[in-house]
Amino acid sequence: MYLLGEQSAQADALINHLQSLPAQWLEGLAPCGPALEMEATDDLLARLPDDQLFLLTQGVITGRLSGRGLFYWHEGDLIGLQQGPEWADCTLYSDNSLTLLPYRRSDLFQHVYRDSSRSEQFLRYLLGQMALLAHAVAEFKPREFRSTNGFKRVEAGDVLIREGDVADHVFVIIEGHAEAFVNGHKVGDVPKDEIFGAMAVFTGEPRNATVIAREASTVMLIPGDQFLSMTRTNPKIAHSLIESMARRIDQLNKQLTAQT
Repeated sequence: MYLLGEQSAQADALINHLQSLPAQWLEGLAPCGPALEMEATDDLLARLPDDQLFLLTQGVITGRLSGRGLFYWHEGDLIGLQQGPEWADCTLYSDNSLTLLPYRRSDLFQHVYRDSSRSEQFLRYLLGQMALLAHAVAEFKPREFRSTNGFKRVEAGDVLIREGDVADHVFVIIEGHAEAFVNGHKVGDVPKDEIFGAMAVFTGEPRNATVIAREASTVMLIPGDQFLSMTRTNPKIAHSLIESMARRIDQLNKQLTAQT
């Protein structure tokens, strides 16, 4: 997904990262049929089967929200994830011919969730798409009415999360590295692509650690209510995230045990 018009360097970095992900999850999964060759269309979703997802291999698709063009998809993007009443105002169209490689929706999800690394990539992809859409919509609002979701550039030493604060966002490091501290003691690293801050959003408890950027970094912010809404509507995403957090907690326990 690319944004129409100019975008920030942070958005560019995320776009370049997301563009390569679908082909990685689809490795080892066979398409459910031959590639679809389509001419220009004013309403692409109306012409695609609901039970399939499509890898765009040729052409450009433009997305409109409430009749206003905001973004476009290019080769390598996955088409068809956006379904349901919340997308009623979204229309996809193309002024040129398209080539779409079809995958059965159920097969693709089973393939993704069969492997923990693929499922975590898929979650990052969805969060990234959400942040890009929020960023695009925010650009049409007066600055004083813009929400805090989107992207943030921080310098080394900047505090991303402070222990004891209210948990209102989930974060992903797009570029850079951070460190986590509890009571002033380092308890772990937060590398690039790591999702952090989700546990406190799930529980509603104050932040239990402080996260500080170790170097200049680009961070993606997802409002907690949007993140929770996404996990409620797709329990498999929540399950994948909980498994990931459980592994990190286990690693932290082993680290603490080794230090005592």
